[in-house]
Amino acid sequence: MDSHKKSRILAFQVLYAWEAQKKRISVESLLEFSWLDEPPDEETKTFARLLVVGVVENIKIIDETLSVYFENWAFSRVRRVDLAIMRMSTYSLMFQKDVPASVVISSAVAISRKFGADDSFRFINGVLDTVRKAVQTECKED
Repeated sequence: MDSHKKSRILAFQVLYAWEAQKKRISVESLLEFSWLDEPPDEETKTFARLLVVGVVENIKIIDETLSVYFENWAFSRVRRVDLAIMRMSTYSLMFQKDVPASVVISSAVAISRKFGADDSFRFINGVLDTVRKAVQTECKED
């Protein structure tokens, strides 16, 4: 598994833990990765930290963006696992223009297949594809 895939899984796990604890646990303490049996290499940690810090710093706009595309779903009804994956991926789609959208979405689907409910990947794929289209449209208008 390459370091960016590992980084995305670590970032997802940190974001999930942060949300599950209702943000009572500090992101900084989670980003020390002391909860892992085996610490990741520096490249993996650096990219994971970039993703997590990016999500936390932009949480308001990310959540506002996602809520627009949660058709007939209250934000509170979205599974925490799915929410962590979509927050991380929406951050990438909106702010990491050097990462292809197809890579972001396929990574999100892979993580959701591993950690989410049986049907999570369909929901995540649909929402993220809609976010991708909106971001691409916005970029063309600028």
